[in-house]
Amino acid sequence: MGEIEHPYDPSQMRVSDADRQRVADVLRDAAAEGRLDLDELEERLELTWQAKTYGELVPITVDLQPAGPVTPPAAAPVRRPQPSVPAVGHNSSTAIMGDCRRRGVWQVPEHHSAFSLMGSVTLDLREAILTSHETQINASAIMGDVKILVPAHVHVVVDGTPIMGDYGQARDKVPAEIGPDSPVVRVRGLALMGSVQVQRLPAPGTPRKYLGTF
Repeated sequence: MGEIEHPYDPSQMRVSDADRQRVADVLRDAAAEGRLDLDELEERLELTWQAKTYGELVPITVDLQPAGPVTPPAAAPVRRPQPSVPAVGHNSSTAIMGDCRRRGVWQVPEHHSAFSLMGSVTLDLREAILTSHETQINASAIMGDVKILVPAHVHVVVDGTPIMGDYGQARDKVPAEIGPDSPVVRVRGLALMGSVQVQRLPAPGTPRKYLGTF
């Protein structure tokens, strides 16, 4: 009598970093909609990046999606616009010999200005709510720096002037996922003996061991 052949179990298939990233995006969207608090978001993101199989990923978002079979997506989903949620809006960010950081869920108007004088400004747009499909950020630095962090699905156009400084887009830490519905962020301004840099990063909460240092 031959050996009993065990049935194929797709839940035991190994997941890729792209699969983990898609689950992280679902968690981030759920937090923006108010369905997860920050502690739950952090806990589930940690579980996501520790998952080895699809069977371990499914329970993480089972209460955040309509009931039905979960199968590995064939391609990255089209990003949906962020829903309207209560968030603090900021028209400008200024640092003079100091540090200004915009992180988490915050509202970005159609026009935003960032200025650094011997200081540092960080604009993290990965969880931010863009109020317009096209956002213009006037970013300038004088003997200081401005850092703009964007998620994979945002299309960025950098058009600044460096004078004894640096103005441009740094090496991305996550591949771009740009489509016809992607929001556009235009960055323009001046870097005088300073630096203005835009960088594409994974969702907040992604362990650095999966990214390297940045």
